[in-house]
Amino acid sequence: MTDDDLVTVPLHEVAHGRTGDKGNRLNVSLFPYIDAAFDMLAEQVSEARVLEAFAHRGASAVTRHDLPNLPGFNFVIDDVLEGGVNASLNLDGHGKSLSYYLLGLTVKVPRAFVPKRQG
Repeated sequence: MTDDDLVTVPLHEVAHGRTGDKGNRLNVSLFPYIDAAFDMLAEQVSEARVLEAFAHRGASAVTRHDLPNLPGFNFVIDDVLEGGVNASLNLDGHGKSLSYYLLGLTVKVPRAFVPKRQG
């Protein structure tokens, strides 16, 4: 596959995510809409790239757990919630909307991995 066969899109066009939190630690799950996209996303959405995306929020470490049988990923991001729910002045202390930081990253994938939009 050549670069001519790929399109660059925001991650949200090929995957969806959910978040959860515990203290000052955030979990972000990522699931491709098309199972075949798993390997390409694994190459491009690395621990280092996610840490860079959340650096402005003070993230100190990221661990990625691959779940190929689902297929999906779980990212555990440390020190990203400004001290946690009880200590934070942040409006989103629970981190529920932080999956959008991850879903805003761009990835290169075959056009076939981008589901057609309805409407």
